[in-house]
Amino acid sequence: MICRDYMERLYAGWLGKIIGIRLGAPVESWTYEKIRSIYGEPDGYVQDFRTFAADDDSNGPLFFLRALENSGHGADMTAQDVGDALLNYAPCEHGFFAWGASTENLAYQNLLRGVPAPRSGSIEQNGVAMAEQIGGQIFIDTWGLVAPGNPALAAKLAEKAASVTHGGNGVYGGIFVAVCESLAFVEPDIRRVLDRALEFIPHDCAYARAVRDVMAFHDAHPGGDWREGFRFVQENYGYDRYPGWCHIIPNTCAMIVSMLYGGGDFNRTIVIANLCGWDTDCNAGNVGAIMGVLCGIEGIDWQKWAKPINDILICSSVMGSLNIMDIPYGASYIAEQAYALAGEEMPEPYRSALARSIDGCHFEYPHSTHGMRVRGDAPEKIQTLNASIANTAEAARTGLRSLKITATPVLSAERVYVCKKTYYRPADFEDSRYDPCFSPLLYPGQTITGSAMTPEYSECDCCVRLYVKDLRTGEVHMGERQRCERGCWADLSYQIPALDGALLGEAGFLFESIRSEGRHAVLTAFVDDLVFSGTPDYRLDFSKENIEFWNISHQDVSQMTRLKGHLFLQDEMLRLSCSDYGEAYTGRHDFTDYEAVYEIMAATGKKHFALARVQGACRSYAFGFDGAGRVSLLKNEKGYRTLASAAFDWKPGTVYTLSLSVCGGTITGRCGDVALSFTDESPYMQGGVGVAVRDGSHIAVKSITVHPVK
Repeated sequence: MICRDYMERLYAGWLGKIIGIRLGAPVESWTYEKIRSIYGEPDGYVQDFRTFAADDDSNGPLFFLRALENSGHGADMTAQDVGDALLNYAPCEHGFFAWGASTENLAYQNLLRGVPAPRSGSIEQNGVAMAEQIGGQIFIDTWGLVAPGNPALAAKLAEKAASVTHGGNGVYGGIFVAVCESLAFVEPDIRRVLDRALEFIPHDCAYARAVRDVMAFHDAHPGGDWREGFRFVQENYGYDRYPGWCHIIPNTCAMIVSMLYGGGDFNRTIVIANLCGWDTDCNAGNVGAIMGVLCGIEGIDWQKWAKPINDILICSSVMGSLNIMDIPYGASYIAEQAYALAGEEMPEPYRSALARSIDGCHFEYPHSTHGMRVRGDAPEKIQTLNASIANTAEAARTGLRSLKITATPVLSAERVYVCKKTYYRPADFEDSRYDPCFSPLLYPGQTITGSAMTPEYSECDCCVRLYVKDLRTGEVHMGERQRCERGCWADLSYQIPALDGALLGEAGFLFESIRSEGRHAVLTAFVDDLVFSGTPDYRLDFSKENIEFWNISHQDVSQMTRLKGHLFLQDEMLRLSCSDYGEAYTGRHDFTDYEAVYEIMAATGKKHFALARVQGACRSYAFGFDGAGRVSLLKNEKGYRTLASAAFDWKPGTVYTLSLSVCGGTITGRCGDVALSFTDESPYMQGGVGVAVRDGSHIAVKSITVHPVK
């Protein structure tokens, strides 16, 4: 039975993982000596990121976990199911992972070329050195978080997942870490967690021997300094003793040092893990997840560690809307899988909150902010608006918690925006870690709902409305204004009008002060249940899109993500060309029923397709030119299968209008007088849109229009 406080401790564990990654990223691969000489021994972040870019340590755990849902196999999930998730969500040799000579790159290429999992990551296939690098451990956390208090299940799932890319001690490390996280839900003593986790891997394996040796040194030197423990690791399990560029065993020993000498304290443990050096973001991330679960949300210094993150998590999968994520969404997705595996019902208030929207802003996790921000828009003011947000149990529209906003000084007729970013650009980041790119979270035609309230003690009389901001024009589109009656919740709804070429980059609540009490009046308000939903109605005009320049090797077309191929803009059209195959995607991952209309031109080659219900590289529907004189309707199931086909005398260099309608299980493609329809008995029920080419083809796209099915 899942523990009563699972949801809160799950959130703390997932947050702890992200904290550890952010802490370690700036000094990744440094030695202890280098960290000490440059920064001393810092006990906090050494870099203040505007927004922390994507990281492989968080990409892998979130997207590999989707194997449970996509396969439908539940606890009987296979290694190949996880391999399929890797192929589906990871871009081909850019972003997501450290590619090049990495273990993950080798396993990806094995899978892509038909080597099945678990052979794809095995010692037999790849050799000992490659199979025993650190990746089997760093991507494993969600398999422990999804099996709270059930270490046998955590071990079973982790073994399958780790074996896709690793073998030998690389797999044992994955099992060990996942079991530690599972046990941390029910075992309050970290030493007991480590002892019990060793029971799930072979007693005589090198990984277990190294862990026991570090534990024995700690036992022999009670009350000792962690530096002595790490010196023992350097002398006996250092990088010089193991092949490859990032072997699992030295880094594991650093983790064990941090957890033993950390004394059960979250702050001290992740700091030690980071100061040890080597693969700092991986080690502090794994330790942060274990200790987050063990210590709970109250054991994390919120101001120090969590506030700078503001619940934001950036990813770099092929699904652009999933790359703009918040930490509560990640925790909620893990929780849904955990309760499904356990055959139990999620408790309130989380069950109702997630039923409304799994990625909505419900604020039920203590301290959660969902990435919300506050800003003003009165540049003529001499004094800058001083604003803050805080999760609170003081008031709630539904459930137990909401977000409290304070802003001062607020003058009469002044506007205060409480918002969530729905699109990111390179200027929002300091770097291009793992090459993120995005599709918006929100589109014209969709509906925003939310609730707001001002308390009796607020010093401002206000109206409130919902709004969106178009990044193309800077225009703010607003819903109906409603007077805030103090102490009463206002329930708001705004259907965004159809907009041609808009790029919605911000959405939320707009408070307008009617009257403020004094020159330094404080606006106090609560917001709750911000949700985006509904069918989009918009046109993506590629003459208005641009190249988003991150650095010389990372340049993307705005609103698009790329699986593979050369994606660029030319002659006011989107271009995609390939030597073998290429695909690019946009829209939300959870669009359901819609019609997508494409204006396309075949530039060269014979295979050009429009896509709908795209769920990744291996899951979508396609319609388009399928060889000379032919159009076809296809389904991608780890490879395209023809559903229907017909003659159509298309010509290169001519712009055609193709439509692809998805309604329930019925998929219909139209071009000119030809219409092909197929009713799928096992349909993909949601997904974005995109384009694809095959066999060295080059497609040009003028526009993509998405609207409700007529």
